[in-house]
Amino acid sequence: MNTATSQPDTGASAVKPRHAHPFGNLNAVRRFIAPAVTRPFSIVETIVFMLVVCVLCWRFDPSDPLLLNTGFPWLWFATLVVALRYGTLLGLFASGILVGAWLLFTHGSAAWPTTFFTGGLLQTIIAGHFGDIWGSRAQRANALNDYLNDRLVAITNSHYLMRLSHERLEKDLLSKPTTLRDSITELRRLSVAHGLETPRTRAASEMPGTAELLEFVAQACQIEVAALYPVRGGKPGMTALARLGDAFELDAHDELVARALETKSVAHLRGDERPVAHTSLLVCAPLVAADGDVLALLAIRRMPFLSLNFDNLQLLLVLLGYYADGVEHSRQVQEILQTVPDCPYDFALDTSRLTRLARSAGIASSLVALVFPHDDAGDSFFEHVMRRRRSLDLLWPIRTEGRSVLINLMPATDETGVDGYLARIEASLRVQFNVDLEGARIGVHTLHLGSGAPGTALRGLLTRSGIDG
Repeated sequence: MNTATSQPDTGASAVKPRHAHPFGNLNAVRRFIAPAVTRPFSIVETIVFMLVVCVLCWRFDPSDPLLLNTGFPWLWFATLVVALRYGTLLGLFASGILVGAWLLFTHGSAAWPTTFFTGGLLQTIIAGHFGDIWGSRAQRANALNDYLNDRLVAITNSHYLMRLSHERLEKDLLSKPTTLRDSITELRRLSVAHGLETPRTRAASEMPGTAELLEFVAQACQIEVAALYPVRGGKPGMTALARLGDAFELDAHDELVARALETKSVAHLRGDERPVAHTSLLVCAPLVAADGDVLALLAIRRMPFLSLNFDNLQLLLVLLGYYADGVEHSRQVQEILQTVPDCPYDFALDTSRLTRLARSAGIASSLVALVFPHDDAGDSFFEHVMRRRRSLDLLWPIRTEGRSVLINLMPATDETGVDGYLARIEASLRVQFNVDLEGARIGVHTLHLGSGAPGTALRGLLTRSGIDG
């Protein structure tokens, strides 16, 4: 999965996107030699490869086409390569081709070379088993890295917005009583809120809450005339999803439109060294989700000259990216939010992601609910456990009149990891308060994701923890 964080061009030089490649520095030739996964065309490749090897050996020595008399079983290197490349089954298939080649060359009249074929088959099975194990581990690691990469993109955007929020609070506190953080929270919930109100048969290309999105972006970035257009298959649609100010038509051949879709970043007149010969727009900004898909394009025709600066355009790009993430994940979190309306957005999103990860790659993740009594001692235990969270965990604290519940979402954590977490919590309580979980009257409820619908499973965990409604 490639991710790119792009910034608008601001003058002499443009900031190049940074790409993260899961293959490291492997070039195209190395990827072909050592593919990450078995391709559907692998059977044909195996047949062609083994036939080519057998023909070359026959041309090298027609009297001994399998090189049985060379003192070393050179021909088994071919099956070894196939087994390491594709696994045990195709390695055995390649070995069967060698058996067929021996029958073809000898017509079955020669004595069967038992040692030659037995040793080669054992070597192929061992190498194929090695390839299968490490291929499965690599697939699981890639799936987990994809999830962690999504978390990293979200954390990066949040960090940038937090810094920008503090700067704007210093400048605009009197004129803008609402904070940027509150606005961003509402913006990320916008697509989910509208998605819950529309039928589940809504087309995937429709984007909910576009009018509210455009109004918010116009207020935050001082936009006067603009329109939001959907993007399908890398091409913008001609029917606007939302408009602001005077109506205008989008030219599909506009150079700013082409640059914005090509670079997946803000394209504008002031920040590009190349002259723009054909454009009627001032700024074009794509709505890019975390996985790199362009969902829509914001075409701006008029905005104040002083607003056309790097900070303002970068804020515009990040705001649109937050909304795009909400649209991308709205279907994932709708089922959870419908079942558990009070669930925080980020918590519901990661619960849905980890459920899909458990089903697709078999990577276990868990939910642990710790129930504390609602008194002075229980509140102390509650605050202490919250401070002991792991860096990757997501916490959802719930306080009621009779109890306090801490829901801990633990990515890539199976039963053994949950036992280790509870053991660390108990050891910490024993050191700090000289009590264990039972002595502190802390109830423990666990849930392993992937076995059922995430919303229903989370609702059941809350019910077991004493949280109703």
